[in-house]
Parts: sequence; C-alpha cells; structure tokens
Amino acid sequence: MLGAAWIANRALLPAMAAATGVETVAIASRDPQRARAMAAVHGIATVHDDYDALLADPQVDAVYIALANHLHHPWTLRALHAGKHVLCEKPLGMTAAEVRDMAGAARASGRVLMEAFMYRFHPRMQELRARVTEVRHLQAAFSFTLSDEANYRLLPEYGGGALLDVGCYTLDVSRWFCGEPRRVTALAQGTPVDLSVAAAIEFERGATATVWASFAAPEHQTLTVVTGETVETVTRPFTAWRDPHDPYQLMVEAFARSVLEGSPPPRSLDDSIGTAVLIDRVRAAF
Repeated sequence: MLGAAWIANRALLPAMAAATGVETVAIASRDPQRARAMAAVHGIATVHDDYDALLADPQVDAVYIALANHLHHPWTLRALHAGKHVLCEKPLGMTAAEVRDMAGAARASGRVLMEAFMYRFHPRMQELRARVTEVRHLQAAFSFTLSDEANYRLLPEYGGGALLDVGCYTLDVSRWFCGEPRRVTALAQGTPVDLSVAAAIEFERGATATVWASFAAPEHQTLTVVTGETVETVTRPFTAWRDPHDPYQLMVEAFARSVLEGSPPPRSLDDSIGTAVLIDRVRAAF
C-alpha cells in the first residue's frame, strides 16, 4: 500500500485482507506514524519510512497507489520502473497525456497497470451493463458536501476539483454504456477548483448523456439508463458500503488474477485512456 489515505484504511486494506490471491505485506506513507497505526489495525508486518523504500522491497510484487491525483503519474512510473505491478486509485492520471505515458510505461515494463474504478466490478452494475443495449439516454450524478478548505480535493496543485474526484465516475459510466463521444458541452462553477460540473454529451452511436458532479450539494448518487423499451435506475451506483458484495474486493481479486495468470486486466488501459480523453474534453468545454 503506497499511501495511508482514508480510502486505503476504509476500503482497500479490508478488501485486500479478504481477497483471494492477495497478501498485504507492506505499507508506506509520508506520515510514518499514520502508517504504523494503520499497519497495526490491519495486521501489516512491514512499515517503510518512504515510498522508495517500499518499491525497493523484494517481498512486494504489486502496489496499490492511494495518493492524491497529482502523484498518480510519477509514482506509477516509479513503481513500474521498480518492476512492480500497479493498481492505481482513480483517476489514473490528471490528463490523457499522463495516462498515455503511464500506459506506455506499463507496456514497456511488461507489468500490469489497472485503474481502480471499483464500481464496474459490482455484480449489479455488470448485470445491468450486460442486459442493456441500444441506450437512448443516460443520466449520472455524484455529489457530496466538501467544506474543509485544507482538503486536498480543493487544492488545484493536488489535482483537486469535482471533475477529477467524482465527475470521473459519471463520465466513465457514460462511456461504458454509450461508447465514444462525438460532441461535448459543459459548465463549471467554483474557484480555485471546479466545485460543480455539468456536461451534456452526444455519442457516436447516437445516445446522449447528461452528467453532474459537485462538492457543493448533499451526498447524492444516481444512474438512469433509458433504452427504447425500459428505464433502469440505480441508486448509489458508485459506492456500496452496506452491500453484501464488496466491489473493492472483487476489483482486487480481478487484478490479482491478471498478475498471477499473466492475463490482460479487465479494465484495459485503452479504456482508461478513453475516459481520460473525455475528462479533458469536458474540462476544455468549461
């Protein structure tokens, strides 16, 4: 575990402990005391004083990068260079150029690199995607209130903003169901980072989508998919804390199988590049 972030403690470390084919052997953080406390809670034997020491650890086959957005690109490259497989917190990079660079490094190293969009591994989402065809329209929204000005999500130098944090889910799901975009329009509110983003997208296969992401509204998640015959609605499509299926565990196990079997990861790098391109297009349309 590279980083002792909230997502590591709350979601990933429990998922890794429960996952088949995975053993968590080490953790590193810029705050060693925080890393030691997390290691004690989750039964992790080794705490490294810095990220480079963890990457040099011969016991480590793969790393989960649970760092702020601006650190995904450099530390993924360093991990791949060190011979480690990488499962990286979403969004994989802050721009499509970063994601293409990371994909190239993974292919050159022969190591698995996968973006951690865990919601795609939930059985209800996979069943819906397999069942729904010929999407006419999709609506997706993800919001929660964020008021702490010191939170890294509100700092532009950390890759903050609603678009990259929660908007990436709404854009990724729109591509997953509708294909590649043809036309994009968007609006954003807030400074110094985007606090709210709304976008309308027309896709090459004829579907349309409207997506909304915000740090300035109560917690809200919804996905509606309209076909010629049905209207499908999913509440809380992007998290499932009280659900019997843990999408984080399912994602970790899928990543581990890819590493152990030498098979392509279920979330392809081309797919990650496609979502990164759409994020760039929405940002450019503000």
